[in-house]
Amino acid sequence: MPAHAVDGMTFLSGLYLAISPWVVGFHTRNTLTVNNLLTGIAVAMLAVGLASAFGRTHGVAWVVPIIGIWTIIAPWVVRGGALTTSTLINNVVAGALITVFGLGATGIGMMSRRRS
Repeated sequence: MPAHAVDGMTFLSGLYLAISPWVVGFHTRNTLTVNNLLTGIAVAMLAVGLASAFGRTHGVAWVVPIIGIWTIIAPWVVRGGALTTSTLINNVVAGALITVFGLGATGIGMMSRRRS
């Protein structure tokens, strides 16, 4: 049951990251918008996979924290215009949440692997 809660929060974080350029208002910065859209969809799809077939997909749970770290550093690496405080805060908070939830999913996957 804790795995489903972590995967659900990961899914919601991924969805938020995908729509965040329009929510926060930086959708005119094309490169960061595309980055957030694609990485958000990737996180959401990974979360769906983890939730629906956890026994078979927990081996790829380590990808989620890496995407979270990328989300944190992306505003500096992928420059789609001038950086603003709102874009930085958005990506740092969303990336931190995705990293934490991804580490949780990875930890749960490692625990279930030890029990087998």
